[in-house]
Amino acid sequence: MTDRLTITLAQLNPVVGAITANIDKVRDARRKAAADNADLIVCSELVVSGYPPEDLVLKPFFLDKVEAAVNEFAAETADGGPAVLLTAPWRNNGETYNAALLLEDGKIAATRFKHDLPNYGVFDEVRVFEAGPMPGPMDFKGVRIGVPICEDIWTPDVPECLEESGAEILLVPNGSPYDIEKNDQRLQHAIARVSETGMPMVYVNQVGGQDELVFDGGSFVINADHSLAVQAPDWQEAVLTTEWRRGDDDVWVCEGGVSEKPSEGLESIYQAMTLGLRDYVEKNGFPGVLIGLSGGVDSAITAAVAVDALGPDRVRCVMMPSPYTSQESLEDAAEAAKLMGVHLDDVGIQPAMSAFEGMLEPIFGDAAADVTEENIQARSRGLILMGISNKLGYMLLTTGNKSEMSVGYATLYGDMCGGYSVLKDVYKTTVFELCHWRNQHKPEGLLGPVGRVIPERIITKPPSAELRSDQKDEDSLPPYDKLDDILRCLIEGEMSIEEIVARGHEPDTVQRVWHMLDLAEYKRRQAPPGVKITHRAFGRERRYPITNSFRRIL
Repeated sequence: MTDRLTITLAQLNPVVGAITANIDKVRDARRKAAADNADLIVCSELVVSGYPPEDLVLKPFFLDKVEAAVNEFAAETADGGPAVLLTAPWRNNGETYNAALLLEDGKIAATRFKHDLPNYGVFDEVRVFEAGPMPGPMDFKGVRIGVPICEDIWTPDVPECLEESGAEILLVPNGSPYDIEKNDQRLQHAIARVSETGMPMVYVNQVGGQDELVFDGGSFVINADHSLAVQAPDWQEAVLTTEWRRGDDDVWVCEGGVSEKPSEGLESIYQAMTLGLRDYVEKNGFPGVLIGLSGGVDSAITAAVAVDALGPDRVRCVMMPSPYTSQESLEDAAEAAKLMGVHLDDVGIQPAMSAFEGMLEPIFGDAAADVTEENIQARSRGLILMGISNKLGYMLLTTGNKSEMSVGYATLYGDMCGGYSVLKDVYKTTVFELCHWRNQHKPEGLLGPVGRVIPERIITKPPSAELRSDQKDEDSLPPYDKLDDILRCLIEGEMSIEEIVARGHEPDTVQRVWHMLDLAEYKRRQAPPGVKITHRAFGRERRYPITNSFRRIL
């Protein structure tokens, strides 16, 4: 039995499906751990497949590849270097599990399966995995190691079982995606489990973007006395080695190490947007991104995020004025492009508007202009942008925010055209806050310029789609501060009309917003993916029927 252990935390950014590349990442981390004389390296959840692998797990030949790669890597641990607590989808007796595998002395020395499978929000593990039995501890160098996997520590049952089975340290692989409230929730659950079991905990989280999810890392170690011994940086890969000793009371203690302050508030939202976009572009092999830069606040912050994520040379912007585009918007778009250092093209849409007017005149006749002509403008812009995207290979970003997408203030096949939405889960009021924040801050490691990147007039002028003369968003919508509060109540809070009215909103306004929210479901089903920021993002977290008559109850 040893009284000393050296444990390395491998906070990595895997790519879903890239089995060989993901194990190469672990292999590199193991080399670093070996240089630190580590005994054991601990990875995040399902690092071999990437997380979440979703229905890839249902493909037998995918699991064949996983097993072959894991067995090959296990053989390498016969070299006397660190053991590896590796994580992968794993078959056993005809079932597939979310597994932790101890690779030691050239073989798979122990296997444990995730017991509590999350089946809420963005999680759908019951669909693809079998729940494992209550786990007992693994023996490693005479130390009894408990390995609850992610959701297993969100309730007391699995850690309690491990304590009763004699576990001494909890090593927890995690694939815990970011939302604005998640960091505090993780820490609260971890401290609760440490308090209940009297054991220290190593919490290793994934980092990186995967479709609509982004993982913030922020791995940590908590000692049995609740002290935070290690806090890994968030939003980046990290391989951190920690030193452990058995105390006089037989309780293991981490002797401390790196302690980084996690990002909070607007900084964490901005980092999530940036990392989510960067990894979506990089992991899908796009050379860059394309943005319709209108002179408005949404396209400006989208461009800023893109420049920070990819660098100005990989961002291309297009201004597409119509007869209703103000001189201010032309000037503001040009200034924003200059501040960010991006290329800006100018393609007027008047010829397209005239062409459509002529083509449709036999059908429209003398009918008065209405939203139809406004949508034709938006779709003309979408057609131009998609044409440029197809020709250059740059992925088109949409610029609509959560407030607009909530109430359908967007045009299908127009401003909704694109492959990814940076602001999909960001309310309009938060967009304004992010613009002010980015003009004053630039987190380390981002690729854009220091200082102001968004002209002040873009932030202060009244929002407008500029699809008709003197148009303002508030012609069609409540003021954004009121709209966003009502939407948060309806979407994140699932509150009743009466509860929202009690907050000081007019009943007719609340009913109208609810009606618009439900009517726009068909648009949201056709919207591109975008990074999750709140705890209730559109998509897999909020599934409402398109055909839905539960709207008017007042």
